[in-house]
Amino acid sequence: MAHFRREKYVPKGGPDGGDGGKGADIVLVGNVQLNTLLDLRYRKYVKAPHGDRGGTSRSAGKSGEDIVLEVPLGTIAYDAKSRDLLGEITEDGEKLIIARGGKGGLGNFHFRNSVNQTPAYAQPGLEGEEIVVELELKLIADVGLVGFPNAGKSTLLSSVSSAKPKIADYPFTTLEPNLGVVETSDYRSFVIADIPGIIEEASQGKGLGIQFLRHIERNNVLLYVVSALADVQAEYEILRNELKVYKPELLLKPSILAVSKMDVIPDYELDQDLDVDIPVIEISSATGHNMDELKELIWNTIQEVKLDEEE
Repeated sequence: MAHFRREKYVPKGGPDGGDGGKGADIVLVGNVQLNTLLDLRYRKYVKAPHGDRGGTSRSAGKSGEDIVLEVPLGTIAYDAKSRDLLGEITEDGEKLIIARGGKGGLGNFHFRNSVNQTPAYAQPGLEGEEIVVELELKLIADVGLVGFPNAGKSTLLSSVSSAKPKIADYPFTTLEPNLGVVETSDYRSFVIADIPGIIEEASQGKGLGIQFLRHIERNNVLLYVVSALADVQAEYEILRNELKVYKPELLLKPSILAVSKMDVIPDYELDQDLDVDIPVIEISSATGHNMDELKELIWNTIQEVKLDEEE
């Protein structure tokens, strides 16, 4: 504000215009209770308010109130035009400013000097940032299920947790990642993610798998799920190769191979010789065969990962 002090008996009060308030920021805040970005899907435009103009007696204007957008953990923000990474949210309550409000201008009080003691000039405020932001969610889970469509991943998730994913006898039943909390008999728990099925050459964009390979990056342990009705060795190798092509370091994650649908194999005995360098467990989600043993194996593997991280 450009203003001059006017009081009785103070004929030359001089400039006393206050500074303008800062424009509001737009801020992402992590919320551990959210699992999707659905709340923001239909909110195409977000405009933060201006700061108030400065007042008399050198009083500063009120800053605009920030716009806070809550997002699930694992959210990554990009500049949609340049594809520059703005930041990512990995902890509850973590904040990321994606657009900053403009700085308020200075009132005419700041521009007085010995030459000009009555400046009528006040500095205008700066424009706030305007940006198109792309948000991407990478699910954070202790365990990620990796397998071909119709390998039994969703059935496995529903049998070990309270999650209710869509289950049907055809490929690509799962079109969105599902999360479930698995509890053991003594109240220990871990989070498991059902990643939509991967197909051969998914890393080159075929099928639906390429859309969800990124979710595997945030899982501490990978659980490969291969149907006992398939060539287990061959399918396991294809899955490993797809991860290798997409991001080689994924192969360094602790892994377990679960051979599913053992209830359709006579006497639950797999007649395939497997040459793998990770733990193998034969399971049936339908009958519960080895499901408790699977939970224990996963739990112990997760604890080993945590110990390695602490060291």
